[in-house]
Formats: sequence, structure tokens, C-alpha cells
Amino acid sequence: MTSRRTLLQGTLFGSAAALLPAAASASGNGASLRLPAAASASGNGPSLRLPAAASASGNGSSLRLPAPAGPYPVGIQRVHLTDPARNDPWVGGTRELMLTVLYPARSVRGLSRAPQLTPAEAGVFAEYAPRVHPGLPEPGAVDWGAVLTHGYVNAPPLPGRRPVLVYSPGGGDSRTLGTTLAEDLASHGRVVVLVDHPGDASQVELPTGIRTTVLTGAPDPATFRTMTDTRVADLRLVLDRLSDLPPAPVMDFRRVGLYGHSAGGTAAVYAACGDRRVGAVVNLEGYLDLYPTPAEVDRPLLLFRTDGFEGAARIESSWAGLPGRRMLLADANHWAFTDYGSLVARLQMAGLVTATARAALIGTADPVMALAEVRRRVGAFFARHLL
Repeated sequence: MTSRRTLLQGTLFGSAAALLPAAASASGNGASLRLPAAASASGNGPSLRLPAAASASGNGSSLRLPAPAGPYPVGIQRVHLTDPARNDPWVGGTRELMLTVLYPARSVRGLSRAPQLTPAEAGVFAEYAPRVHPGLPEPGAVDWGAVLTHGYVNAPPLPGRRPVLVYSPGGGDSRTLGTTLAEDLASHGRVVVLVDHPGDASQVELPTGIRTTVLTGAPDPATFRTMTDTRVADLRLVLDRLSDLPPAPVMDFRRVGLYGHSAGGTAAVYAACGDRRVGAVVNLEGYLDLYPTPAEVDRPLLLFRTDGFEGAARIESSWAGLPGRRMLLADANHWAFTDYGSLVARLQMAGLVTATARAALIGTADPVMALAEVRRRVGAFFARHLL
């Protein structure tokens, strides 16, 4: 496993519009980007805090994620899973996953908040982000490693039996970009498992070191199918192994939901097909035309999209005929469902992102209102259907 692999250039998998382009080639015919030595797994690349006069947090130090709104503090643990029965389709060898598990905590006194990214992951992300999303700050403008979650490392779980929600991020994104919504869900009494999919995730730190995406350019249909099949198998592995995760004693395995963004939403829906362990599914703007209409989705389904996404017509076409509740996030764009929804708006306030770049990523909606709407809709859906 190498520490530096080819990153994607242009609009990556997280943009569902780029997932199945007619002319795209998985052979790497598109432009590619290799990480320079300064952004290697050592994490020694340039990384600066925002200057006090232009702090995106508003008080001079670094970017901040919005705090969860629920009544419980949040515990957080990182978990490494392996599947000896499955070969990794991208690099060979045993399939490995990294998870972040969030849960309501009994106490967080004396404990530290976890960073959103490890130092090694932050170095890679600093190089990756502006190449994939032109308009994001160049390396050195933001100390991504200084962004803290609101999860307290290894906090003891709050007693009780909790619903379990499993999240798959957008293609090319790491699980860490789903932190804000996950923390809120956990603060309202759920256990949330964020899943990284090594091989297409931008970066993920495994026990053996950093692994970055092996793919180049937008994948052709066959490659995207491999990516989706792999993600579906990853999600089902997590479902198989829930009882092995650290807060298992507080998990209610009869109340399990899946949710995902973009390619992760696609994978969540297909993973739920025929799997009676899954009681409810949320698809945050993921296409559902990779396979024939998933008629086996006979459980509660929330189909949530933005009104600014360039693939809206295809989204609607692929969702046609499916049962489920449909919701629209107004004045928003594709990454408003992720941590970019808050971070990009703060970066614009600091003068590090233009209005045009912001609109292309998250839309023009008030980020506080948009986040509140996403949290409310997703939380209420799972509360209703995972009683």
C-alpha cells in the first residue's frame, strides 16, 4: 500500500453529475494529480492557521464546525475493520475499512475533543480539496488539522438502547465530511457509524498509514459499478459487525437505518434492498439508475435533494416511481448536505472563497438555516421510523 496515489482532478465523484459521464474513462485518460512530497502521509506539508483578521470562525484561531443541538454530549471512537473473506478491488489484499462511531455520552469531563482529520489526513486534504473543488483555499491557507469535532474521545456511553445509523459519504469524499450531521444525530440519542470506503475516498488513515484514492478522473460506468458494489458490501460488513463495535451494549440492533450523500446515498439504498436488518433509509441526492429500479425498497425512504444541483433532472428521473418521502432544500447545492455547508460559508466570510465558488458548492442559502433544515428533516424521519 503506497502513501501517495493519484488524486482526482476536476469535479470528482462527490458530484453525482460526474459519476457516469458517457465519455469518461476509468483508464485514467483524464488529467490526474499526484500529491507532492510536502503532502505525503507524514503530514509535514504546509498548514497555517487562518490569520486573526480573516478568521473563518470569527474569533481568530481556526475553522469551527457547528455544535450539535441535542441534549447529550457526544462520544467518539475510531474503529478499524477488516474483511478477510473479501479482496479489495482497488489494490488487492484484504478489504479494510475505517469507521468513526459517535454516540450519546454519559460524561465528557476531562476528555479531549477529537480533530476532524488526523495530521496525516489534513496534509492530504489540503492538497486535494482545491484540485477537486476549484475555488477552495490553496494549501497553506487553512489549517485543516486544527478543525475540531464536538465528539469527546473514548467517552463512556450513556446507558440505554439506542437506534443505530450507518452513513456512507459521497464518492471521493471521506467519512469526516459527514461529521456535523452525525454529531447532531448522536446528540439526540442515536449511535452513528461513519464509514470510509478506501480506494475511492480522498484520504483515510489506516493502521498501516495513509491511503488515498486510486482512481483518476470521473469513472466510467463499469468502474462506478465496482465502486457502488464495493460500498454496498462495505455497508453490509458494518451491519454484520455492529455487535463488535465499542458502544455495542447501547445499540438496539432492531432499529437500524442507513443514510448517505451522493454516491453514498446510492449505496445506502441498494444496500437496504433485501436486507431486513435495515428499517429506514435516507438518500441525500444520490442517483438510483445504476441498476433496475430497486423495487425491493419496501421500507421507509427519504429522498432529499437540493434545487441547485446540476443533475436535478436525472435525479428526478432516477427517483421516479419509487415509494418514499421527497424533500427539497431550497437555494442550496450538492455539498450543502456535508460539512462543506458550514465550512465553505465561513471561508467566504474570511475572504478565502468567492461567492461564485460558494454557490457552486453549497448554494446561496443561509448556512445556519440550511443546516437546521437538514438536521430537522433527517432526524425527524429516523425518529418516526425507528421507534
